[in-house]
Amino acid sequence: MSTVPQVAPPRPTAAPAHPAVGAATTLLDAYRAGDRLMATPTRTLLAHGVHRAVEHGSEPLAERVAETLRSVRAERHAAPVVVGAIPFDQTAPAALVVPEALRAGPALATDPLVALPGDPPEPVRWVVRADPEPETYAKGVAAAVDRMWQGEFSKVVLARSLELTGPDKLDIRGMVQRLARRDPGGYTFALPTHPGRTLLGASPELLVSRRGGKLVSNPLAGSTPRSADLAEDVRRAATLLQSAKDLHEHAVVVDAVHQAMAPYCSSISVPERPTLIRTATMWHLSTTVTGELAHPEASALEIACALHPTPAVCGTPTDLARQVIRETEPFDRGFFTGIVGWGDADGDGEWVVTIRCAEAERDSLRLYAGAGVVAASEPAAETTETGAKFRTFLSAVGAESAVGEHL
Repeated sequence: MSTVPQVAPPRPTAAPAHPAVGAATTLLDAYRAGDRLMATPTRTLLAHGVHRAVEHGSEPLAERVAETLRSVRAERHAAPVVVGAIPFDQTAPAALVVPEALRAGPALATDPLVALPGDPPEPVRWVVRADPEPETYAKGVAAAVDRMWQGEFSKVVLARSLELTGPDKLDIRGMVQRLARRDPGGYTFALPTHPGRTLLGASPELLVSRRGGKLVSNPLAGSTPRSADLAEDVRRAATLLQSAKDLHEHAVVVDAVHQAMAPYCSSISVPERPTLIRTATMWHLSTTVTGELAHPEASALEIACALHPTPAVCGTPTDLARQVIRETEPFDRGFFTGIVGWGDADGDGEWVVTIRCAEAERDSLRLYAGAGVVAASEPAAETTETGAKFRTFLSAVGAESAVGEHL
């Protein structure tokens, strides 16, 4: 005679001590390579699969995205939201999709569990290649400064890259965990851009957000590396707030953002002086520009495309700065200094400047960092600044000690 196994009733589970406990970190923990993760100061989004990709074409990107979202909404799709990345060159193909499924939660910073550290990176013997080497980068900065003194242009943002190659397939999930937990109040992203390639990073800079009729932009320009010594860290922050060179660089960016946002606004507010924000590795001058939307049909993405590229990632005047970038940088920026974010069918969304990032593919990482170069710039200082910006990502992969002289 067979017996029926007895199953014990489930044990009651205690309610979480706080309603936000685990609400955001559950999504972070659920991320797997190939998913799309976007964690911002307002929400955490985890997207699975592809319902429809935004096709490349000659029409403006914002129009193609709006048409895609209208079509998907008409199908009564459960997630009429576009998520992804836009290159520095807006005429190049974007990597934007409407996901098959979308999970949403609160901001990571509201979840107490985000304070728990991620698993430390496994020791890896990295092979490092700088593109260009620091000395060559400094010479490029010096050449740009000479041209500025001759009156050709007023600012250019010059970048450099590090390529790290390891012996095994990369642990992208672990990198995303450490990036998010290191700066949970920022903008962490992990987005496929090509088959087998992922753009991931932790940006501090909001290009523009739209929520109903309210617009917000938070341009950053003027930076200094942080110090592990508290007194020195405070001194650096105070010096940055008084730096004529950095204040001028910042003012140029804020003015450009103001001018680009104004046509979309019935009213706009720009603080007179910047404040400071900090990441784990940098202090930045920061200004929060707010506006009331004058034209309800203008989406967050449309306004983001009008703002991009700001002088914070390109320079002034824009066209000449682009030319100097092409002449000086020995690589194609691709998605670096482009835009990442999300937008819904109502036009709301958050679009972020793609900095503090890397592209991961199989066993290699390509990291990027740039610095704003003005007439008062010193080549050694700008090179040091890019090295500090690299550290956000290097710490997430345990490679700070491997890069050595390449910083």
